[in-house]
Amino acid sequence: MEHYNTANPYFGVFVLFVLTFGAFYATTVIARLASRALAAKDTEKLKMTVYECGPEVTKQPNRISTQFYLFALLFLLFDVEIVFMFPWAIDFKLLGWFGFVEMMMFILLLAIGFVYAWKKGALEWHNIK
Repeated sequence: MEHYNTANPYFGVFVLFVLTFGAFYATTVIARLASRALAAKDTEKLKMTVYECGPEVTKQPNRISTQFYLFALLFLLFDVEIVFMFPWAIDFKLLGWFGFVEMMMFILLLAIGFVYAWKKGALEWHNIK
């Protein structure tokens, strides 16, 4: 009978890796089987039509403006960049003048991007008719 060496310091990491891989695979299989079993079996004519080629679809149910996506993208962009300021604020005294100049350059870059988006009209709401 063969004896496995469990004295290796990375044996626990290997076991966790194998268990994680197995759990991920099992979750994926269970989710796929559950979605197939619970999915609505509607065969609506519009859903079954060909898209991107072939005849045009006659009904356009939800017309969503790209303005929503642009606004959300700009929000995420500036929101994530503002989050980068928190570590700087915590270590403000430690970073000294170098950190201050770097953050002022970062804020200037944010301001330039904000003014550019404002001038292009990306922050204005347009009525859809």
